[in-house]
Amino acid sequence: MQFQSEKEKVLIVDFGSQLTKLIARRVRELEVYSEIITPKELFDLKSFEKIKGIILSGGPATVTSNKFQSVPKVIFKMKIPILGICYGLQLIAKIFGGKIKSSKKRREFGRAILYKKKSSILIRNFLNKKNIVWMSHEDAVVKLPNSFKVIASTKESKFTIIENHKEKIYGVQFHPEVTHTENGKKLFKNFLFSICKIKKKWNIKSQSKRLINEIKQIVKTDKVICALSGGVDSSVVALLVNRAIKKNLICIMVDTGLMRKNEFSQTYNIFKNKYKLNVKLINASNLFLNKLKNVSNPEKKRKIIGKLFIKIFENESKKIKNIKFLAQGTLYPDIIESRSSSGSKTSKIKSHHNVGGLPKKMNLKLVEPLKEFFKDEVRILGKSLGLVKEINLKHPFPGPGLGIRIVGKITAERVKILQEADSIYIKELIKFKLYKNIWQAYAALLPIKTVGVMGDSRTYENICLLRAVTSEDGMTADYFNFPKSFLDSISNKIINNVKGINRVVYDITSKPPSTIELE
Repeated sequence: MQFQSEKEKVLIVDFGSQLTKLIARRVRELEVYSEIITPKELFDLKSFEKIKGIILSGGPATVTSNKFQSVPKVIFKMKIPILGICYGLQLIAKIFGGKIKSSKKRREFGRAILYKKKSSILIRNFLNKKNIVWMSHEDAVVKLPNSFKVIASTKESKFTIIENHKEKIYGVQFHPEVTHTENGKKLFKNFLFSICKIKKKWNIKSQSKRLINEIKQIVKTDKVICALSGGVDSSVVALLVNRAIKKNLICIMVDTGLMRKNEFSQTYNIFKNKYKLNVKLINASNLFLNKLKNVSNPEKKRKIIGKLFIKIFENESKKIKNIKFLAQGTLYPDIIESRSSSGSKTSKIKSHHNVGGLPKKMNLKLVEPLKEFFKDEVRILGKSLGLVKEINLKHPFPGPGLGIRIVGKITAERVKILQEADSIYIKELIKFKLYKNIWQAYAALLPIKTVGVMGDSRTYENICLLRAVTSEDGMTADYFNFPKSFLDSISNKIINNVKGINRVVYDITSKPPSTIELE
C-alpha cells in the first residue's frame, strides 16, 4: 500500500472486520481523508506528523488469547485522539490493565438499547437518554482500567462506551459505522471535529485536477494502454488519462459476447464519438463461447474468461509500439481486500484481478489513478468529468459478465435468451424509476427447465431468476422489496416477449447467507 504522507488524515487500523471499509467511508463522507492500514503497517510507520486521529476497528480475534493483534503502545502517549470500536475497545482496555472475558451470557448480536451514564464530548447530540445501537461481540470488558470512565451501557454490557478524557482515548463496543446504529454518523462527527480538531479538506469534485496533473507527471510523453470495459471504473480512468495525455492513450475493448444486449456497441460509440477516444474494438465472442463449451463449473468459467481476456489483451498490446504504461481501474477496496489484516496469505478476503494479477512479461508500468477511492467517490469523479449518466450510474457488472449469470453450461442460444430478459428487466426498472434505488439488479438463467402452458400448447422452457439488492458497498446486501404490481408486470412482460422462458422467480435472499451473484 502506498501511504499518502502529505495529506492530513485519520488512520483506521484494520483488525480483520468486514466493516472496516465502512468506517473509512463514514469518515470520508464527512469530508475528512481516511486510510486503512494493518497493525503491522502501524508498527512500521516512521512519522505520525499528519495523523490527526486513529480508529481501531473491530475484528474476529480475541484479546483473551495468548497471542493477539495489538498496536504500538507509543501511540497512546502522542496525544493523538484514539477511538476503539468493538475489538478496538477491548484492546484499549487490555493494554491499560482492564479485564476482558468471553462468555455466552455477555454476548450481543444485533440491535441493543444503549443507556447514558455520564456526559461526554463523544456522545454530544448522539445519545440523550437511550439509543438503538448495533452489536456484534461475544467478548466483553468486565473490569475497567483505572484511568477510564463509563459513559454508556447496555443491559448485557456495562462498559459499552468508555473514555479517558485527559489522554483523548475512547472506546465503543457497538458499531457506529452501520446504518442500524441510530445517529452513528454524529458520533464520528464528534470524534473528528470536536476531539481530533481536524478540518474538512477531502472534496472529491476537486480531485480530478490533481489526478490529471499526477498522470501527466508520471507518464509525460509516453504511451498508455487501457482496458476499457464500459463500467464506471475503467471509464473514469480512460477520461482522466485522456485529459492528461490525449493522443497517447490507446483504449482496447474486448467483446467477450457475454455483455448485456447492445451494451458493447453503445459503449464503443459513446467513447469513440462523444469523447473522441482512440478505441480499438476486438470481437472475440466466438472465441470465448468455444472455450466455454460444455463448462458448467463456475470457478472454471471465471478462470477461462479471465485468462482468455488477459491473453487477447496482451496480444493486442504487443501490436502497438512503444507502450510503457497500463492504466487500470483499481479501487481502494480492491487493494484492501487483496491484503490481510495480519499479513498472512490465508486471511486476505480475495486476490483481486487488478492487484498483482498481470502477466510479468508485459513489462508495463501501472497507472492506477483511482486506487485511493471508493466506488461512490468514483461516481462523483465521473460526474465532474462529464461521464454520461448511463455509464456513471450503471450498476456493478461482474468481469465474467453473463457467463456467471447463466448457471450451468453456456451456449449462444442461452446468452441471447438471457440478454433479452435482462434488457426488459433493466428497462422496466428505469421506466418505473426504481433503478437508482437499487445497488445491483440482473436477470439470470437457472440450469433447469420446467413445464408450462402457453395457449393450448405445453412448453418445456427455462426459468429466469431476477435479483435486485440494496447495499452500500456490496459487502452486505438485502433484497429489494418490489411492489407486487411490478413483479406481476415484469414476469408477464418477460414471458410474453422472450421465447425460451416460461417461468420467472424472484430471489429474496440477503447477503449473507447468499452472495449477490449466483456463481
